[in-house]
Amino acid sequence: MHYGRDIMLNFMTSLLLTIILSFHAPIVVVGVMLGCFLAVSYIPGLALIGQTGIAMIEDFLAVFGSGCPLKGILTIGFSCGLVGGLFDIYNYHCYQSLKNSLKSLGEES
Repeated sequence: MHYGRDIMLNFMTSLLLTIILSFHAPIVVVGVMLGCFLAVSYIPGLALIGQTGIAMIEDFLAVFGSGCPLKGILTIGFSCGLVGGLFDIYNYHCYQSLKNSLKSLGEES
């Protein structure tokens, strides 16, 4: 009787971890890009490139955040989290379907 509960607990744990990691991945990528541009902006000959890169990323994020870059990165993060969660659900469904079809093939032989 505990078998079904264990499967559901594993599924929920997997789903929660996938959503959290999918939410944080674009935030980390954009943060690293901003950090690199910030570091480049302190190099005397490349300061303009770094400042322009930061401004372009902020403008890009402002598009998704109705003028606010912070809302933009959160919107992108929530969207990626949702897509990651949906992918995990799809993957679980395909795994269960494959497992059931292989089990039925073994019973027929």
